[in-house]
Formats: sequence, C-alpha cells, structure tokens
Amino acid sequence: MAVSGVNATAAALLGLLHEGSMTGGQLMAAAARRLGPVWSMTRSQVYRELPALAEAGLVRMGKPGPRSSQPYSITAAGRRAFQRWLAESVGRDQLRSPAALRVAFSDLHSPEQMEEVYQQATEYHTAALQEAREAVKNATQAGDIASAAALEFAVAYHRAALSWLRKIRS
Repeated sequence: MAVSGVNATAAALLGLLHEGSMTGGQLMAAAARRLGPVWSMTRSQVYRELPALAEAGLVRMGKPGPRSSQPYSITAAGRRAFQRWLAESVGRDQLRSPAALRVAFSDLHSPEQMEEVYQQATEYHTAALQEAREAVKNATQAGDIASAAALEFAVAYHRAALSWLRKIRS
C-alpha cells in the first residue's frame, strides 16, 4: 500500500478541492456543508495546510481575488496523493468527549457540578443531533448520497451519546 504523505486534514482539503478551485473561506464553508458533523477543521488548520500543500505541489495557488483572497486548485499530484490516502488504512478513531472525561472523574465532582455536566452535554447533543439530521436531509435532497451516508454517522453518534447520558444520569 502506497503512503500518501498527507494527514487527514490535508486529505479532506484535497477531497473538497475535487469540487473545483476554492479560497480558504470557501473551503471552510464546503467542509461545514459536506463534513460538518463528522469532521471538524479549524480556520487555523486550513490556513496552515494550504501553503504546505502548495509547497508540496499538491495544490496550485490562483490569482488573488478581492480582499487578497487566495484561490487554490488541486494538481494532478494532489489527485494522486488523495487517491493514495483513500487506499491507506483507516486507522483508529480519535474519540475525545469532554463529558465522558468529566464522568470518568465524577467522584471528584460535587453532585451539582455533575448535574451541570449532564445538562450541558444533553443540550449540546440534542442540538447537534438536530443539526446532523438537517445536514443529512440537505445532502439527500441535493443528491449527495455519499455525504448523506457519512453524516448519518453523526446522527447515530449523537443518539448514542444522548442514550448514554440518560443511562448514567439515572
């Protein structure tokens, strides 16, 4: 198996650039639309990765636009690196739940603090579940079946988190 030499964030950007040339801001919007609930990218990650991808010859910088916005497009080398990345092992998920971390130390919290943790986590997962359902609906209506399938993961994740919260709270 060939190694792509790109990290997952860079691969996400290369994948999004298959849709066409985009600026960093446009890539952030496309990531929120297509990957939103299942893969988060910060603005700083995007703007750190783009110059590195350009230096590696995986993207090409276009002519600067208004307010010095810099469009990027994927190169043939970038398409090949993305295809190699797709062929790599998926690896392990990186689960990081602030609520689960606090529950792991619940014996060191007061009951009032834990009630606040449960309440905040429940509110977050309820809102995120609604957002994920809406994203699935929008992707399905747009005919983007692949994105809808990936976004179903977020729906299942938030449902599971809410179920877990109900179980440990009782």
